[in-house]
This record gives sequence, C-alpha cells and structure tokens, in this order.
Amino acid sequence: MTESSCLYTGSVTHHRLRPHVHRLRYRVFWMMIDIDEIDHLSSRMKFFSHNRFNLVSFYDSDHGGTSEATLRSQIERLLERSGLDANGQKITLFCMPRILGYGFNPLSVFFCYRQDGEPSAIVYEVHNTFGERHSYVMACESNDKTPITRCCDKEFYVSPFLGMDMFYSFRMRTPGCHINIAISGQDKDGPLITASLSGLRTGLSDRTLLKAVLTHPLLTLKVMAAIHWHALRMVLKGFRLHPRSPGKSHSVTIIPNNGSSR
Repeated sequence: MTESSCLYTGSVTHHRLRPHVHRLRYRVFWMMIDIDEIDHLSSRMKFFSHNRFNLVSFYDSDHGGTSEATLRSQIERLLERSGLDANGQKITLFCMPRILGYGFNPLSVFFCYRQDGEPSAIVYEVHNTFGERHSYVMACESNDKTPITRCCDKEFYVSPFLGMDMFYSFRMRTPGCHINIAISGQDKDGPLITASLSGLRTGLSDRTLLKAVLTHPLLTLKVMAAIHWHALRMVLKGFRLHPRSPGKSHSVTIIPNNGSSR
C-alpha cells in the first residue's frame, strides 16, 4: 500500500501590527493524514494510535463537527451543505496530533483532491481556547492560480485582542515538498495582523515520528503555554481586550469563489 500521509516540520509566526507591535514564533511539527489511512497507520506504527492513548495519537473528536459519524462522512456532508461534492475524493488533514494524550490545534486544514491530484476544496478549521470550532469552506477551481487566495469577513472569536469587525485573507500553496499557509487580518484602518506557517515534508514512520517528538518535546502543551504567555505580555503592553460572546460549538462560513476580492 502506497501511503500519502506524511510529516511536516517547520514554524508558526504571528505578527501584530497595531496598536503595538508584537511578534511570536515557535517551532512545530504537523501530520498530514490521509483520513482513509488512519487505521492502517495505527496498526503498523508503535508510537501512533487512532482514538486511543499513545505517545502520538489522533482522535476523530478533535476535528470536524460534534457528530459521531466518521470524519470522512462529516467532511463530505459539510461540503455538500456548502454546495460542493467531495464524495469518494481523497481527503487529507493537516494538523498537530495529540502528544501523550494532550492536543490543541489553533488551525487544522482539510484538503479534498480531484482525481487529477488538484484540490477541489479546502476547509480551514479554526479552534479557540474555549472549545469552539469554526470552519471556513472554500472551493478550488481548476484554473486557480498558485497561491490560492480567498477573502471573507471574520465570523469567529479567536483572541481577546482582536475585535470581530475585520476580514481575513487566506493564502496557500498546494502542499508538496513544502507547505506554506498565510492568513492576514484587516480592519477599517488597514492591516492588523499576519499569521503564517511553513514546513518541510518528511516521510511518516516510527523513526521520523519519534525524532519529531524528541525535537519538539511536549509540543501541544507548549503551544497552549505560548498562547497564554504571549497573552500576558500583550496585556502588559496595553492591548485592548474584546469581550467574547458565547458562540456555537461548531459553525461554518462558506467562502465564495469570488472571495478573492472583497
């Protein structure tokens, strides 16, 4: 069986531009998992498990909606409700796994591929620290130029240091030997924040997975700790706090194909 699942190692960078400059960067590794290969990966690997504890694990409940349906069924249904058809297509998920049972993904991304290997749809799944998720769904056209770019209004509360009256620009190149994703946020006064990630692809095996864990110890716990550490620093810098209104546990925004221009 030829596997398409792999690892990416790289970094995440956030750059806040106003009203004060604040920058953070941390090293990360991600898994790119073909969702039809998860059980096979779990059976052949010592350090990776599906829906059970291990050094590295993947739990379906960490992604998608709140349904108990399979992850594939959930994504296909989500895309169908968005006017897209991904039935039978290859679907991969780019995310950080759980490490020693703990996981948190500020951003995970589903890629759906046509038979020609080109993406047909991308789902940006954003998570906040309140246990809520929001999916930004976008269709990809065969004539889409690389990088693929779309814009939409902000519909989901992510950070107490960002208001809701702003819009996002998503920019991505189709994953290959490298992955590059950039999201910028603007409000009525102009550019406000940029966030980007980049990674280099490696094969997925017990050896490469163990190396990734050892070179990024307690990865997901450190990501959560970094979020709170930088939140404290931003409070001390005088950033304004924006109150949160309780939202749905999982909501969806459909980004139209003409969303490349606001």
